[in-house]
Amino acid sequence: MADALETFKVDSTHVKCDGGDGALGHPRVYLQIKPEVGEIECPYCSRHYVLDKDAAAHASGH
Repeated sequence: MADALETFKVDSTHVKCDGGDGALGHPRVYLQIKPEVGEIECPYCSRHYVLDKDAAAHASGH
């Protein structure tokens, strides 16, 4: 992934992003991280969300 604005470590495969800048942000989008991939990037602002390894193991049932 190229030059993400910010990277966030998350413990859920479901993430919401609104750009974080209040009125200067973007419409809220709901993103789903596939546990086998472990990360996703917001299509609006390029924030990079990385699934915590412990959460990924729990999500896949291991």
